[in-house]
Amino acid sequence: MTIDNINIDRTLESAEKHLSEDKEMSSATKSLMELLLLIIKLLVKRLELDSSNSSKPPSQDPNRKRKDKVGNGNNKGGKKGHEGTTLEKISEPDETIEHIVTECKKCHNNLKSQEAQSYESRQVFEVIIKRHVVEHKSEVKECTKCGAVTTGAYPKEVSKAVQYGKSVKVLSVYLSQGQLIPYKRIEEFFKDELNMPLSSGTIYKFNKEAFENLSSFDEQVKEGLLRSPLNHTDETGLNIGGKRSWLHSVSNETWTLFYPHISRGKDAIEEMGVLPSYKGTLCHDYYKAYYEYGSMHALCNSHHIRELERSIEQDNQNWSRLMKELLLEINEAVVEAGGKLDEFKQDEYQRRYGTILSNGKDECPLNPKIPGKRGKTAQSKSRNLLDRLERHQEDVLRFMKVSIVPFTNNLAERDIRMTKVHQKISGCFRSLEGARIFCRVRSYLSTAKKNLMTFVQALTLLFNDEIPDFNEKVY
Repeated sequence: MTIDNINIDRTLESAEKHLSEDKEMSSATKSLMELLLLIIKLLVKRLELDSSNSSKPPSQDPNRKRKDKVGNGNNKGGKKGHEGTTLEKISEPDETIEHIVTECKKCHNNLKSQEAQSYESRQVFEVIIKRHVVEHKSEVKECTKCGAVTTGAYPKEVSKAVQYGKSVKVLSVYLSQGQLIPYKRIEEFFKDELNMPLSSGTIYKFNKEAFENLSSFDEQVKEGLLRSPLNHTDETGLNIGGKRSWLHSVSNETWTLFYPHISRGKDAIEEMGVLPSYKGTLCHDYYKAYYEYGSMHALCNSHHIRELERSIEQDNQNWSRLMKELLLEINEAVVEAGGKLDEFKQDEYQRRYGTILSNGKDECPLNPKIPGKRGKTAQSKSRNLLDRLERHQEDVLRFMKVSIVPFTNNLAERDIRMTKVHQKISGCFRSLEGARIFCRVRSYLSTAKKNLMTFVQALTLLFNDEIPDFNEKVY
């Protein structure tokens, strides 16, 4: 590693050499210097970690540079067969403005009285954002026979003298839970653009109403996940009221379920209420708690690739380089084969997989037992990775045997990404209740999106007391 034109590795090697050759240094000073060199080595190894060899996101890469796009000689723009999003004319515009011809552009003859032979048209798409107030007037009549006063009946949803309509609730929840805009900025939008007062308390009230209306969806999504032959699961840190908590997710191509909890492990998984009864295949990032659930497991190979890359760069392990190349080769073969390899290819790759691990044990041996020291001897990260790849070989390579099992657990990571975005914007959730509201509404919106429904469509149905049946897909 080089920093400011200084080769750190070479400098550390030189310092260790001088330290070992110095015969005049006291033992206490020598021990202190050895400790300082060890600390520096550990810090340097941390500096070498980035998104390619650890779980760090690309945004935290030091001096991150965007890759230059290399031209391939083709014309710019969308390629043949690409579905573009070009703006096109509509058949029924909302407003039409006629531009009258009054005189000939060549001889200036007066043409005002002449009828148009045809029309050309151009369309300009605008957005009109404005408040729309509907007043309900109820008749009051006094009976001429008995004198009783009768008032016309208002619709059920019109229960107050002044109130917000469903479209306001939809827009508020969409901005808050869909687009993750903070409450104060939503307040400003309603005040500045719509001339409508809307407090943070009211926005929270709308979100809570959406949460309560989704109680039946909560059961629907759990049933859908339990029926699925493959589910992805993941968890990520969550800040609730300044305390470390966790967001758990179980999802697939159709369903998404989020759940917040103060615990990362079994208590949260049990309370979430899906995995304890699940009998299918679980795809995850090798969190041991998941091994108590499901009938089979598939491990995320994106994580393995990053760990192998760290082992190559920091521990100079050749077996890690060969294993990384093998996993990428198998994935390419699986894609070409349409999702699953034949038994002959499976056997060939399993044999090569085992050979790499066997040779890796010679290159990366177990640390010897230290005499007089109790407990297990701490092993290197590379050795721990090697042992895990050997112990869970079937789960690592399941993607080449079962067509529905993917190479990675990226689906789960994509699903929880917006939660991380929310925390970057807002910092934390003030309460567990607020986190639960967010998780249930986001579960619904994520599921709607997977089923080709827009956020606004989904929320409009929700506030009309209609929960779509995503099993039917009739919308």
